[in-house]
Amino acid sequence: MAKQSAIQKNNKRKRIVARDAKKRAELKAIIRDMTIPGEERFTAMLKLSSLPKNGAKIRVRNRCALSGRPRSVYRKFELSRIALRDLASSGYIPGMVKSSW
Repeated sequence: MAKQSAIQKNNKRKRIVARDAKKRAELKAIIRDMTIPGEERFTAMLKLSSLPKNGAKIRVRNRCALSGRPRSVYRKFELSRIALRDLASSGYIPGMVKSSW
């Protein structure tokens, strides 16, 4: 089980990303548009840099929904390999069986 503080910090980052996503996208569009004058693009860069760092999507960590484990998380299930195997062995994931060859 991961530390609760790490899980809460990650959840806070997710909320900030969701809140600021539209504003970041608009500012990035202005910065990339070469038809806009340089001064306006520069002010857009300053506004983007003034937004909180934790609002960047890259700062969010994939974590297991059950245990909070940060590594080896399957995106499709949002579970770590350990939790996925436990649930699959118990029969909670339909169609998934332990492989043998």
